Order: sequence, then C-alpha cells, then structure tokens
Amino acid sequence: MVSTSGDILAGPSILDGFCEKLLPMADIVTPNLKEASALLGGFQLETIADMHSAAKRIHNMGPRNVLVKGGDLPASLDAVDIFFDGEDFYELRSSRIQTRNTHGTGCTLASCIAAGLAKGFPMLESVKAAKHFVEDALQYSKDIMIGDGFQGPFDHLFKLKNSGRQVAFKPSDLLLYAVTDSGMNRKWGRSITNAVRAAIEGGATIIQLREKDAKTRDFFESAKACLEICRSHEIPLLINDRIDVALACDADGVHVGQSDMPARVARSLLGPNKIIGVSCKTPEQAQKAWDDGADYIGSGGVYPTNTKANNVTIGLDGLKTVCLASKLPVVAIGGIGISNARSVMEIGVQNLKGIAVVSALFDRECILSETQKLHSVLTDATSRGK
Repeated sequence: MVSTSGDILAGPSILDGFCEKLLPMADIVTPNLKEASALLGGFQLETIADMHSAAKRIHNMGPRNVLVKGGDLPASLDAVDIFFDGEDFYELRSSRIQTRNTHGTGCTLASCIAAGLAKGFPMLESVKAAKHFVEDALQYSKDIMIGDGFQGPFDHLFKLKNSGRQVAFKPSDLLLYAVTDSGMNRKWGRSITNAVRAAIEGGATIIQLREKDAKTRDFFESAKACLEICRSHEIPLLINDRIDVALACDADGVHVGQSDMPARVARSLLGPNKIIGVSCKTPEQAQKAWDDGADYIGSGGVYPTNTKANNVTIGLDGLKTVCLASKLPVVAIGGIGISNARSVMEIGVQNLKGIAVVSALFDRECILSETQKLHSVLTDATSRGK
C-alpha cells in the first residue's frame, strides 16, 4: 500500500496475502495508481487506457468491483477514476482541484462508499456519491494553511474553516415555523425586526427570512438584525435561497427550493454544522434531500395559498405520502392557519414535526397574539398524538 504522497504504508511481503486472501473477499477495492501498480507487479499506469487494463486485471484477482483512482494521472486535466464491475467500465470524472490539502482523501472515499452501501444504495451509485463528497470537501479544504508537510489536511468534516452555528437544530424546532414576508410587513406598517421579535415572543420555534424582492445589501442588513434577535432567544434563523447572505451574516442555515441551489452544493459551501431544509412535493424529492445532506424537508402546498404563485397543491394525502417516504423530519406548508393546523398535525405520521406559516402570522394585525393562539393549537395537537 502506497499513500498519495509516496509513503509506503505496507511492504511487499503482504502482497501475497492481499492477493490470495483479501481480494477474493472484497466487494470493492479502491487502489490509487501506485497501489494498482504494486498489485500488478510494477505495471506502470500512465494513461486512461492503462487504468482500464489495470482495473480488469485486478478484477481477475477476485474482487467483485474495482475503482482505480486516477487523481495523480499526469496526462489528464480532470480527476478520472475507472470503475469496473466485471462487465462494464465507467469513467468517473470530476474537476481537478489544485491543492496540497489531500491527506486522507482515499480513506474518506472508501468510508463514503461503505456508508452508501450500508444505506442500501447500489455499488455504482455509492461510488458516485462518494466521489461527489470528496470533490466538495477538497474544494472546501483547498485554501486551509495548516502544517508544513508535503500534504495538508483534507477537511472531510467541513469543520476547520467553520466556527459552527450557535443554535443546534432539533426536529422539534419545526413545530411553529414562521416565514417572513416583506410585503405583508409593509402592509401593516411593521419593520422586519419587529415582526420577527413578535413571532418569537408569541412562540415561533424557528424563523425563515424570505425576502425575494430585497436588494442584497438590504437583505444582509435585515438578516444581521434579525439574527441578533434570534440568537438572544436561542431560536434558529434560516435564510431562504440566498446562500451568500447566510454565509455573510453567519445565519443558522438556509432553506432551498427545487429550482434553487442544490442542497448538496449548499452543504459543501456551508459545512456540516448549518441547517439545510429543502422543499419537496414527491417521495423522490424527499429521498434526494436525504442523499444531499439536508436536515429537514418542507412539504406542500397542503392547501391553496396566495403567498407563492403557481404552487401545486398536494393535499393531506400528498403530504402523508411524502412524510412516509422521508427519512428526514418534515414541516408542512401551504395555506395552513389556525383553522386547519390541527387537521394537518393529526394525519398520523411521526416525522411530521410542525407547520410553516406566512400569512397566518404576518398578514394579521397582531403577530404576537396570532402566534400564541397557533402555538397553543399545535402544542395541544402534538400532545394528543403522543
């Protein structure tokens, strides 16, 4: 075994044991170029064609699948890995990220593949997901300056640059999810900060700042001011869609829709300690949110609503279908208010943790009292369901 830096991890004396005992037992082996060369008695891998040949020859030694990693292939502008399942070859390409911070990439890739298999994914899908993760982590890690060695740290946990959020996410935070609307605040002559403060004092358990028409600077300033209020009450603040604003103000996370930045990309930018929610209308979208590393999903519209144009209504049956398919906690959204909140929470699925509301709070004369009444209904509904 040879590390990417060239260090010998195991001497030639163990090769016979590898080839005779371990390889025939393996579901997959993931040698880099130097390791593949060692397994093949010094065969030099200099081209993609060489990698194809090596993958097939190693497969003949007994493993059911082979992934020859070509991150160090000099003739390629991309990072190319060759996957061979005994029948078909797959060239898996990703961007070649220029960085010295590559220590641990091989171990992380293998661990990610194992995690995918443990979750029941097919081998090729697990390999692709692992390769995506490593690419994202390399991009995140590329500018870290730690140590004086040939290689720097590969930040596979996305922690070395990220100070972490100040409010830890709990599924129960979704109970009364308040989504702001600047138009409604203008209608009632309220500032965004007054609206958020009233919602929190009334019992809102999480706040999402949704300012589709605000200029970037205005959105940023509003987010900073609201974050101060939320942090003082230990209430998470999420930003709708705008990853840049969330990063700039160090919000607790983001919520993205199906047409917004993919959750996987948002996770690579924000790191593992921020909250990410995804809007989902189908079981397939719920599964994708789980695969991409989301913390929760929002599902709806449950009922018709004027808050969001052209929003398809899925009804209570559609909501239940998504909840049953989701591995993540769910918050229901769309046309929900004090008159129907109980019906939503009583559909009989354990991972439905709350409702998200806009006009039921912010298009009312008194946000505080409306939030208190709605919180009381939700608390009663959830306690009866236990």
